[in-house]
Amino acid sequence: MSAPATRRRNKLAHDPDTRRAILAAASETLREQGVHGLSIAAVLQRAELSTRAFYRHFESKDQLVAAVFLEMARAEKRRLARKMAEAPTPVEAVAAWIDGRLDLAFDENVKSDLRRLSQEAQSQMFASPELIQPAFTQMLDPLIEQLQHGLELGMFHDIDPLTEAQSIQGVVWASTERQWAAGDCKRADVRAHALRFCLRGLGVAPDDIGRIAGHHAPGN
Repeated sequence: MSAPATRRRNKLAHDPDTRRAILAAASETLREQGVHGLSIAAVLQRAELSTRAFYRHFESKDQLVAAVFLEMARAEKRRLARKMAEAPTPVEAVAAWIDGRLDLAFDENVKSDLRRLSQEAQSQMFASPELIQPAFTQMLDPLIEQLQHGLELGMFHDIDPLTEAQSIQGVVWASTERQWAAGDCKRADVRAHALRFCLRGLGVAPDDIGRIAGHHAPGN
């Protein structure tokens, strides 16, 4: 009996406005309740939509959660790419990516919106990696691209761009969590430490590391 129902459901046309409404409601619910507290019923109540509308666009709660994380990651990718766009070299583009991610800990305009979703996404990396991996890949893409470019230009040495991007994210995330927990870190100090640690691992010359790490991030 279930197969015909599934076929009929898949034939229903998708409505972009309805999908956006569901994602917006799910994002708000996720910020308030976390992944474990999110339910399809709560999302539909917030969006004022029916169960039929939900299943026209998503097959399950897991698919909805993955879509929320992916939308968040795409927005974050665009924000990071804008910060990196004016960097004259791959080394400075990597520094701009690190600066951008540190905004989650230090920029009031960014952290209030992304903090809970970022924490939830990070928690799912081990619990349900299939939900978060596409989003994680999106966020790392601009960094991987610049690492690859720097490798080709000889600015970085003996690196694997994907592995290094994951390591850089780990360093920045640890600093972000520490600031969220303690709230007493100075951005300039955290930034300098992260840049020195990450750029040294990429084989960047010490003089270049000192120059970049010694500068404050734009707007700070």
